[in-house]
Amino acid sequence: MTVPSGRRERKKAATRQKIADTALRLFLERGYDTVGIRDVAAEADVAVTTVFSHFASKEALVFEQDQDFEQRLTQAVTIRTPHEPLIPALRREIQALVRHCTADSAAPIWRMIDESPALREYEESMRLRHAESLATAIAADPDLSRTTTACRTIARFVIDAYSLARDAADPQTAVDEIFQMIEAAWAVTCPSGNPTGTA
Repeated sequence: MTVPSGRRERKKAATRQKIADTALRLFLERGYDTVGIRDVAAEADVAVTTVFSHFASKEALVFEQDQDFEQRLTQAVTIRTPHEPLIPALRREIQALVRHCTADSAAPIWRMIDESPALREYEESMRLRHAESLATAIAADPDLSRTTTACRTIARFVIDAYSLARDAADPQTAVDEIFQMIEAAWAVTCPSGNPTGTA
């Protein structure tokens, strides 16, 4: 997670985290559908407007690391070391995300998500947004030189790798297997004999 630098930013981040932690605790204790924004605000001792200043919707409270995950994925492209191939850099990030989301502590959260149509729908829209951000980052890298369609396709594969591996019996093995296919697909899109995506 990105660490805010200034005092004001740290205070805002602490408030945001308090709201998210409070919401998740209430959702898991009482059930997602029975807890409202007002309940979260009261328990966190903040105004309802404060909740909405940090989170656009009730669903967003469950996925409070959404922006951080999206940033990590795009930075796997934009700040990878010079001459580092793209696909291994993305695989490392997906492996880290899968480890985070398959920890024992995450199991009750995913059960709650699976049982809620609203949360499943939100997660799907979040994944599509992450894929578009990742595709934009790949397309903007002059060293990668792929078509827009290729960038969007590979980005979608990468995001799907995360969700497929998360549900697998052996998530880390699944990541490796899926990324072998992604590597092959990326190589097929190479227009100039440079399949790794390096300068």
